[in-house]
Amino acid sequence: MNEPDISEADTTEKLESDQFRQSTPGGTLLTTGDVESFLGGTHFRAYEKLGSHTTVMEGVVGTAFAVWAPNAEDVRVMGDFNGWNKVSHALDNYAESGIWSGFAPGIGQGAHYKYHIVSRYNGYSIDKTDPFGFRQQVPPGTASVVWDLNYAWGDDEWMEERKQHNTGGAPIAIYEVHLGSWMRVPEEGNRWLTYRELAPKLATYVQEMGFTHVEFLPITEHPFYGSWGYQPTGYFAPTSRYGRPQDFMHLVDYLHHRGIGVILDWVPSHFPADGHGLAYFDGTHLFEHADPRKGFHPDWNSAIFNYTRNEVRSFLISSAIFWLEKYHVDGLRVDGVASMLYLDYSRNAGGWIPNRFGGRENLEAIDFLRQLNQEVAHNYPDVLTIAEESTAWPKVSHPTAEGGLGFGMKWDMGWMHDTLSYMKRDPIHRRHHQGELAFRMVYAHSENYVLPLSHDEVVHGKGSLFGQMTGNEWQKYANLRLLLGYMYAQPGKKLLFMGAEFAQWPEWSHESSIEWHALNHPFHTGMHRWVKDLNHVYQAEPALHELDFHPDGFEWVDHSDAKHSTLSFVRKARATDDLVLVVLNFTPVVRQDYRIGVSRGGFWKELLNSDAGDYVGSGQGNQGGKSAESFRMHSRPYSLRLTLPPLCALFFVSRGGA
Repeated sequence: MNEPDISEADTTEKLESDQFRQSTPGGTLLTTGDVESFLGGTHFRAYEKLGSHTTVMEGVVGTAFAVWAPNAEDVRVMGDFNGWNKVSHALDNYAESGIWSGFAPGIGQGAHYKYHIVSRYNGYSIDKTDPFGFRQQVPPGTASVVWDLNYAWGDDEWMEERKQHNTGGAPIAIYEVHLGSWMRVPEEGNRWLTYRELAPKLATYVQEMGFTHVEFLPITEHPFYGSWGYQPTGYFAPTSRYGRPQDFMHLVDYLHHRGIGVILDWVPSHFPADGHGLAYFDGTHLFEHADPRKGFHPDWNSAIFNYTRNEVRSFLISSAIFWLEKYHVDGLRVDGVASMLYLDYSRNAGGWIPNRFGGRENLEAIDFLRQLNQEVAHNYPDVLTIAEESTAWPKVSHPTAEGGLGFGMKWDMGWMHDTLSYMKRDPIHRRHHQGELAFRMVYAHSENYVLPLSHDEVVHGKGSLFGQMTGNEWQKYANLRLLLGYMYAQPGKKLLFMGAEFAQWPEWSHESSIEWHALNHPFHTGMHRWVKDLNHVYQAEPALHELDFHPDGFEWVDHSDAKHSTLSFVRKARATDDLVLVVLNFTPVVRQDYRIGVSRGGFWKELLNSDAGDYVGSGQGNQGGKSAESFRMHSRPYSLRLTLPPLCALFFVSRGGA
């Protein structure tokens, strides 16, 4: 079989085929210790030995190959260096361990290759991409590429101080980005930007907007672009669609230089069944469960990892450590955790296998997640791990020593669902659903929560966030400003998907850029300015972030005024006596002389008013703040007599008891 030629400019290092010499089997980077720890499920830097590595053996320059295929009868390396010959470059079964390895002189950087695997069973044979490959062809090509990961990092200052940006007391406002559709070049066939082109544009934008971190939808190589990266085949390879591995390193490095953290979506829950990938790798269900009741995911039509296999644990945890070590990534958002925890997830009765105790909990996946978080915490204690977990599973973000799963944070999907449900209602009916907002504080400090308004909420016919708001055009913008103000006021870190920050009208499409031209319209620029100001105030006011994960940081003033659909509460700091009062009016009715009880006298400065003219609101407000009066209200000795603008979020601050 001949693989398609690749004509990328960045493969100029590739040697011509007549410069390669036939492999001499037997050379390897593996040691007995490597094999024992990989097979035992404790080799968490397996990428250093498996895969392809340019090296020198006995004075000869070449590439060492190693691949796990225990049920193979024979494994060969084929590539552009031997005309895709499936015979000439044989690998040895190292110590009969099931790891096949060998050294090929003359093969160097840029060579394209696959493994030709002949199974012990039924004469099955197939050509596979390297599971540990550092680079793959640009899709639809599926070959692996021999590649070194040398890069001169310049982010020492960021790495030394990273811990202070990733702690529970830090302001964390995450801008979620799909690289292929954040910004495109319409003048050049609507092409996406490369990693290097993205670096200055994205860093400047995120910094100006006041976001502290970016979170990339999965950049691990994936054959189907429309999966947004959630069907990965290259667990050690950034997608080649946007450039080389070093180009992605440059993007991370550039963001770090601007003081911006980088979080990657990472998918250990499932993988696609594409023939060149992990599925049925050596003629057996190697990476996945053989029984479809455990090994097939009905929602995503994909294979599920077999967490009982030690080698699968070595593979997956090595992948996690790889991105932290080789790419200086600051956090991993782990996708599909709920689907991993439950054996009956999205399955009908009889379609799943109970655990050994007869329950629905996936005990092996639970052990894997704990082991993953322990290893990350041990090696990189200043890195975030964030669970996408949508159920009431206890202690997701608690330490494993306390019986938790060990994540640093968890997405609050309940908050997202309840809040969007409420915001979609006509304001005249909201009085009957006050509990959809107030209920969150019953559980808000049971986990370390991130409040997500993610890509999942603006796809599959749901419409954009703007489109989900109710009312006429002006009210839709006001409702969206109110929603975002409410998110930034609540305890928990923040996540917002690209496009929502300027109220993009259409639902997100991965095939085109977000609609930057909307910023020519005043309503959109007003929303843009509102999010920017929210981010900057959120960072500047310790009361809005220091105690996100502690109940001392929040106090209700009044959550019972369902008649007027208002909420009021106070956020508190750890290091200062500053108080931030938040008042929310979820109706389009202006409320004059609305009293809110406060605990201290003096002047309460208005920090933010989502109805201000700068945001294309109606301009109602409180003239920059109010002085507290000695009028008891809400069991407090003082009160503020406020004007509540329509569909508005108000933030006031009282400094240190003054």
